[in-house]
Amino acid sequence: MKRILNKETIKEAGKEAKIAGWVQTVRAHGKIVFFDLRDRSGILQVVFIPGSAAYEAMKEIKPEWVVEITGIINQRPEKMVNPNLETGTVEMEAKEMKILAKAEPTPFDYTEKDIQANLPVLLDNRPLTIRNEKIKAAFKLGEAVADSFRKTLKSEDFTEFQSPNIVPAVAEGGAEIFKIDYYKNKAYLAQSPQLYKQIMLGAFERVFTVAHVFRAEPSVTTRHLSEYVSLDAEMAFIESWRDVMGTAEMVIRNMVKDISDNCKKELGLYQIEVPKIGEEIPKIKMREAQQIIFERTKRDHREEPDLDPEDEKEICDWAMEKHGSDFIFITHYPTKKRPFYTFADPEDPDYTLSFDLLFRGLEVITGGQRINEYEKLIQNIKKWGNDTKDFSFYLQAFKYGLPPEGGFAIGHERMVKQFLGLSNLREATPFPRDMERIDQRLSLTKKKDGKKEKEK
Repeated sequence: MKRILNKETIKEAGKEAKIAGWVQTVRAHGKIVFFDLRDRSGILQVVFIPGSAAYEAMKEIKPEWVVEITGIINQRPEKMVNPNLETGTVEMEAKEMKILAKAEPTPFDYTEKDIQANLPVLLDNRPLTIRNEKIKAAFKLGEAVADSFRKTLKSEDFTEFQSPNIVPAVAEGGAEIFKIDYYKNKAYLAQSPQLYKQIMLGAFERVFTVAHVFRAEPSVTTRHLSEYVSLDAEMAFIESWRDVMGTAEMVIRNMVKDISDNCKKELGLYQIEVPKIGEEIPKIKMREAQQIIFERTKRDHREEPDLDPEDEKEICDWAMEKHGSDFIFITHYPTKKRPFYTFADPEDPDYTLSFDLLFRGLEVITGGQRINEYEKLIQNIKKWGNDTKDFSFYLQAFKYGLPPEGGFAIGHERMVKQFLGLSNLREATPFPRDMERIDQRLSLTKKKDGKKEKEK
């Protein structure tokens, strides 16, 4: 007999079926015993009645043991229906059971909706805690975010490509880079797929990639990871940088709709409303945003080259109050704060034709028009303190002709964090990387008596 999923038992009432999964809970009511059996589709209640072969086999079973059960699917009496389960109208009466794998006792009750353990403990026990329904929901929503990004861009004739993670030069510059020993040669982990997106335009005109990127941020915050997923898009033959911003808005608008349509369960587990997005996402220049923030809070950041976290939250509050929007575009960031390839505003060269999208108080997209003139790129590479020899491969794309173009990048984990109202970016990815963690915590004290000890 072929195994079926728990959710499929709803249509199998009165029939014999085989299911398999993890024992989540064991409950005894007199001599009758109940299992909650979990598989990828959900939970099904299984009943063990004295006298069956399964009843004898289940006596040693503990939570998290993996079992295969054959039995009869019965309709539950109306008073016994569980409205909180998708399979709550049926249950299985077990006839036979096979043990597929045994399990040690868990260190804590990971099945609670809100686990009573702090984030480091949850991450230390990640192979177990990803089984929690609420934690798992964040990763399902993350899948939906990436799927929506791909679907929208493919509908607009974008081609997906795979960007390398090992690169000979850094796109963004700065010190926040991971150097690696590449066969005793100098190389880096990619900060961005930016240079490769631009190269690919010469063949496909419109491209995107879902890339792992790396930033050696020397701090631990709730907003940053050392490795994260970037949803990157680039498009050629643009008439204006606003074309790029328009495509980014279309991607976000479709993403909100797709999440609303397909992730009701996940949003419900976090008790989060679908983001509000009106007919048009509001757009203001950075200096205008700083003026609004000053008038609202008297914090004078009007000469700062960027918005700080409090500023981002404040201007998002303004966008909701003024426009009823959870999103706002901030445009025209200073030239000196953007990478060498960013296109300066011809009417005001100290500022760029670039934008960030803020979502509920956090930047989730960066984009804009790029420089496509070969000589101008060479000038900027030098101006930003880089050696043009390090970019000779990249520069070929422009040396042999590339049209006006631009693009944007979405922080995947940041989108998930904001959709679900998570307090920390590490909750938005199964296996977070930061300066204190590569699966195991790295915060170790100096060797003591020849052994390393974790900080307490």
